[in-house]
Formats: sequence, C-alpha cells, structure tokens
Amino acid sequence: MNGERQRQMIIDALRSAREGLDTNQLAERLDLHPNTIRWHLGRLSDAGLVQATPTRRQGRGRPSIVHRLTGDGIARGRDEYRLLATMLTDVVAADGAGKTRAYEAGVRWGRHLQQTEPGASLARLLDQEGFAAEQQGDELEMRRCPFYALAESSPQVICTLHHGIIDGVLDEAGSGQTVERLEPFVEPGLCVARLRKRLRRSSTERAAPPGR
Repeated sequence: MNGERQRQMIIDALRSAREGLDTNQLAERLDLHPNTIRWHLGRLSDAGLVQATPTRRQGRGRPSIVHRLTGDGIARGRDEYRLLATMLTDVVAADGAGKTRAYEAGVRWGRHLQQTEPGASLARLLDQEGFAAEQQGDELEMRRCPFYALAESSPQVICTLHHGIIDGVLDEAGSGQTVERLEPFVEPGLCVARLRKRLRRSSTERAAPPGR
C-alpha cells in the first residue's frame, strides 16, 4: 500500500471522527503501526490538512494529543469546490458584463502573482499555478489547463480570465508586451497565447477585455 493511499485512509478516518483521534486510535482503526501513523500525520500537518490538539485527561498525566482535519483537509478529495466553480461560472457567463469582469479579475490576479515574486518570468508564474507553461519569444504554450472542464463549457469566461492573468503579469512586470490573441485547445491539452508589443492605451482601454 503506497503512502498516498495510507494518508487518504487517515483523512477518511478523521473525517468520520468529529472529536478527533489520537495516534493509537488511528493505528488500531487502520491496522497500521503507530510510527507509520505518526510519519503520515507529520506529512499531512505540513500540508495544512491535519492539526494536532491537546485534550485534557481525567486525573493526572500528560494531555492526550488528538488529530483533526483542517478546513482544507475536510475538502480534500471532494467535489464541492468544483460544483461551486461551475455555478459561479454560469452566473458570470449569464451576465452581460461577465466577460469584462472576468478579464479584469484575471488582470488583478496576474498583477498579484507578479508582486508576490518580483522578477519571475511569465512562464514560471503560470507554471506554479498549474498551467505547465513555456515561453519561446512571443509565443506562450500552456500544456495544462487547471480548469479544463470549465474552459470547455464556458471558454468566454475561463479563457478570458486566463487572458487577463497573462496581461496582468506582463503589465505589472513592465514587459511592454500584451496578449494579441489567445488560442484555446490548439491541440488536446494545449493552449497558445500570441504576444505582441503593447501599444500606448488609455486606462479605460487597458481595463477592457479582449475583443472589446
């Protein structure tokens, strides 16, 4: 049984235990050695999925340490966030100004990414967000879309959002470039952004989404 599977077993056990479980209780439930449980709990704690909490014992003695899931741990492996993203995407798609808002949100996030790591390349920042990006001159290839299913059903929202993210990164970096066009699904799993030198524009035009 691999380590990832064992950690998922621990998460499942803690999800069903509202009051939390200590190391020995987890070991007994999962038929694993306590030292194995401790090692996996350390990994899960480092990932922000599990937290340890001391509880009072009756009488003397050191407090017992029980482990509970954090909010991220509770959500791990479940589809609620995907459902929420789908519903919110539908709301934006139905809004007459949805495309503009999606682009502006993308620009703000792109600027934030560049601010958190000043000097980082566009490809590096996008790669860290899960796009598997690589830039060659004025061509940016993205071989993974973190929101592939949503982009297929609502490209006017998701692809416009991604367009804005790229423009935001480029603008914040002072690169002098902008996205000339974004070509989604050139191949299965491949989207390409064509870049060009940015023309001098007014603040109103800079806030407008592509195609406006």
